Amino acid sequence: MIIGIMSDSHDHMTRIQRAVDEFRKANVGTIVHAGDFISPLTFDCLRGVKVPFFAVFGNNDGEQRFLRERYAPLGTICERFCRATIGGLKFVITHTEEVVDSLARSGDYDVVVYGHTHKMDVQQEGKTLVINPGELCGWCTGKATVALLDTATRDVRFIELA
Repeated sequence: MIIGIMSDSHDHMTRIQRAVDEFRKANVGTIVHAGDFISPLTFDCLRGVKVPFFAVFGNNDGEQRFLRERYAPLGTICERFCRATIGGLKFVITHTEEVVDSLARSGDYDVVVYGHTHKMDVQQEGKTLVINPGELCGWCTGKATVALLDTATRDVRFIELA
């Protein structure tokens, strides 16, 4: 299964739509968002998505009640951590990097996904793959990116969105 991973979309509607288009081209089976949606209006870009969706709130997501309501047709947005088995792998998704090392070293998860730093990252900690897709919005680094994870091979590919 291919999993589409995004984070830090920060209301950039055009780039969210481009990410969804790339995920469709890649035939993703699940989408993961590691926080900082910002506005509930971002759901409009994801409205037609027909795959499971797992997400966490970021530090800038103030309108959490309305975000939850809007995204409910896709899946649940969790507070700080979202745990799920996806494509046979045990995932934990969080926004900030504070506990990523501990989660990875725990050995409890196959994949740890995080955001917040706006920097792409992929590393292996024991059996655990750690992924930060970078920033979808592209405002801090000038680079708008998402990641694709192949659960069969555990290969990660970053896509830069124009």
